[in-house]
Amino acid sequence: MNKLNADKQAVVVSALVEGVSIRSIERMTGIHRDTIMRLSVRIGTACEKLMDGMLRNLNSRHLQMDELWAYVAKKDRHLKVDDDPRMVGSFWTFLAFDTETKLVAAYRVGKRDAETTNAFVSDLASRLKGRVELSSDMMPAYVDAVRQSFGRAVDYGRIIKHYESTTTAPGRYSPAAVTSVATDNVIGHPVMICTSHVERQNLNMRMNIRRFTRLTNAYSKKVENLRAAVSLYLAVYNLVRIHGSLRVTPAMESGVTDHVWTIGQLVALAARGESRFGAAG
Repeated sequence: MNKLNADKQAVVVSALVEGVSIRSIERMTGIHRDTIMRLSVRIGTACEKLMDGMLRNLNSRHLQMDELWAYVAKKDRHLKVDDDPRMVGSFWTFLAFDTETKLVAAYRVGKRDAETTNAFVSDLASRLKGRVELSSDMMPAYVDAVRQSFGRAVDYGRIIKHYESTTTAPGRYSPAAVTSVATDNVIGHPVMICTSHVERQNLNMRMNIRRFTRLTNAYSKKVENLRAAVSLYLAVYNLVRIHGSLRVTPAMESGVTDHVWTIGQLVALAARGESRFGAAG
């Protein structure tokens, strides 16, 4: 069986995290789309394991939480009674963004429900040391999740946005304008209640992961493909890309690594099936 060499794999991964679609990569490189998809899942899965081990004992002080929508196989309005809602329809990527180091400290792909929210917040809490200030939107599930995972050892607040009514024609997408913003102190004494930074990160993901781009025919056919794509992008974002304002990667700024990683290292990591910090050199 033919196998792509490491350089070609790195080229494919670089294109995937720059918002290039799988079929476009196929046309540009001559590599079959099925090979590209298998490569994405394999390396994305390795990246998930890598970050799970690396992102521990984080000394974060200000974290913002938000959810990013996508769908798998079909949109909710096309679901049938015999479709499994755990495998198709709307899925959300939960993110915890460190406003100081720009690190995505935790993430989870799942439904926008209490179960996924509890698992996401619990995972986030397990990665932190010291008291942290949290901000989120008004999704009700966050309140119970934060209380269960952090207790009173957190400063947590929610941002409340009011939007103007829209008269956009049917079939056209246009976000409503924000008319006013308020805050709600839930636990402790949060000072910087804001979600602007994580919302900007959501935009980065929509621009750099093709399957998140709105109003296109690019979407995930399987949940595992969506999860792998998210893990692959976030590994590159945290470890490989030098942040414009920091002049280092978010992972370096957070102290979880002391050097800039390369996409080639992520490819080698997946090839060896290793997930321990430093395994790729």
